[in-house]
Amino acid sequence: MSSQSEAEAEVQARGFTNVFTWTDSPKAHYPPHSHATRTTHLILQGEFIITYPKDTHPSKETFGPGAQIDVEADRVHEVWIGEGGCTYVVGE
Repeated sequence: MSSQSEAEAEVQARGFTNVFTWTDSPKAHYPPHSHATRTTHLILQGEFIITYPKDTHPSKETFGPGAQIDVEADRVHEVWIGEGGCTYVVGE
């Protein structure tokens, strides 16, 4: 996996103007929500679990280091963090 600064540069190169690294505590949970713009999450460490509760057949997907998850604008999603916490680069 690339360094934090390399990962942030990679996300910026994809056209995201607000880029930052975030660390969540183990077992953190974000209830269903959406964002006004497209977002991305590039996982550096830990597990990031996401579902889209308004999909016809929602299911949870688990992502680890190196994965990049894009969430379209206004798409409702719910997130859980694995037992070891998670550090990821966010692009908005």
